[in-house]
Amino acid sequence: MTFVFEDCELHCDRRELCRNGMVTHVEPQVFDVLAHLVRHRNRVVSKDELIREVWVGRFVSDDTLTSRVSAARRAIGDTGADQRLIRTVARRGFRFVADVQEVSNCDVASSRAEQGAADALDVPHHVRYCQASDGVHLAVAITGRGMPVVKTANWLNHLEFDWQSPVWSPLFRRLASQCMLVRYDERGTGLSDRDVADFSFESFVHDLATVVDEFGLQRFALLGISQGAPVSIAYAVRHPERVSRLVLCGGFATGWRKRANPGEVARAEASVTLIREGWGQDNPAARQMFTSLIVPGATHEEMRWFNELEQRSASAETAVRLLHVLGDIDVTELLPRVTVPTLVLHSRNDARVPFEHGMMLARGIPDARFVPLESKNHLILSHEPAWQRFIEEICGFLNEDEPQRLTAAI
Repeated sequence: MTFVFEDCELHCDRRELCRNGMVTHVEPQVFDVLAHLVRHRNRVVSKDELIREVWVGRFVSDDTLTSRVSAARRAIGDTGADQRLIRTVARRGFRFVADVQEVSNCDVASSRAEQGAADALDVPHHVRYCQASDGVHLAVAITGRGMPVVKTANWLNHLEFDWQSPVWSPLFRRLASQCMLVRYDERGTGLSDRDVADFSFESFVHDLATVVDEFGLQRFALLGISQGAPVSIAYAVRHPERVSRLVLCGGFATGWRKRANPGEVARAEASVTLIREGWGQDNPAARQMFTSLIVPGATHEEMRWFNELEQRSASAETAVRLLHVLGDIDVTELLPRVTVPTLVLHSRNDARVPFEHGMMLARGIPDARFVPLESKNHLILSHEPAWQRFIEEICGFLNEDEPQRLTAAI
C-alpha cells in the first residue's frame, strides 16, 4: 500500500519515503513511527501504543520517542512548531492530520539506483559466526546479491546497530542494493567474542582471511574504511589473486604513534585517559570527544547514535587496547606492492585522520585513483554535499569492468 500526502509518497511495501519524486532516507524506527501514524490517522495514537508497535514493548525513554517523532516531521517537511502533518495532542499522544490518498500502486519516477536502494531494505539480514584459528568467534552479516564486496572491520563495529544507524546504514544499504555486502565485527567488539587475548594487526588480517575463507569467497572487492584500510592493504598484498578491487576511505598507512607528530600523539594519549575514565558511563561526555572528531558535521540525532554505538560496540578496556594497536600500525613498505586497482577517498578537513595520509596512500600505491572530498567528516554522511560524489565514485569504481591480467609467456 502507498499513502500519498502533500509532496510525499509513503511506500509501505518497499519501506520507502519519497518527496517530490526523490527517495528520502529515514532510519527504520522513524519510518515505522510515520507509517503507524499515517495508517491510524483517524484517531490519536498514544505514546504507549507507538512504543508497543515500533519497539515491541522494549523500554524506551520519552526523549527517544520524541526524537523519532521529530525526525519523522523533518522527513516530511513538518516541524514541531507548525504541526501541519503530525499534531501533538497534549497528554494523549500524536495524530496524523494531513489529507491522505491510498493507492495500490503509485507510479513513481525513480532511478534504477534508487529502486535498488529501496529493494535492499527488504533483503534478509542474518548474523552468522565463524571461528578464527585462536578460537575467537567472529560475527558476520551477508546482505544483497551480486559481486561480493567485503567491508574490512574497523575500530568500532556492531553489525545490527550499524545497519540501523543513520551514520552507517545509507552506505551499507546502497552497496547491498547492487552487491553482496559482507560485514563482520572486529574481535572483541560488537557481536563477536568480547573476551579476547590477542589484539594485534596480524590478528586483524587473519580475521579477514578467516571470514572470506569460511564463506567461500574466491574473488571479491575490499572496502577499507579508517583502520580497515591498512588491514585491507596487507591482505591485498598477500592475496592479490583474490582481490578484484580495493576501496580505501579515510585510511592511513601509519598509526598515530608512528607518525612522529607530537600533537597527534598527545591527543591520542589524552584519549586513552578519557576512555578509561568515562567510556562506560551513562554521561556520553568522554565518547562525545571521539564523535566530534569522527563526524563533526553530524546532526544531533546522528551524534547520539554514534555515542551509543561507541558504548555498545566495545568495553573501555577493549577500546583502549585497540587504540594502542592502531598507534603502531605501519604498512608503508607494502604500498608499492599493491597490484590491484585501487580507489582512495579522503575528506580534505578530516580531523581524525588528516588529509595528507590519504594522499600518502594514493602516492604510494601504483596507479591508485585519488578522490578528495569536500568534507570535515571522517565518515561521510548522507545529508552532506560530499555524499553524492562519495557514493557515485565507489559504486562506479566497483562496477567498472575488471582489467585483464597479463600473464608472461613461458
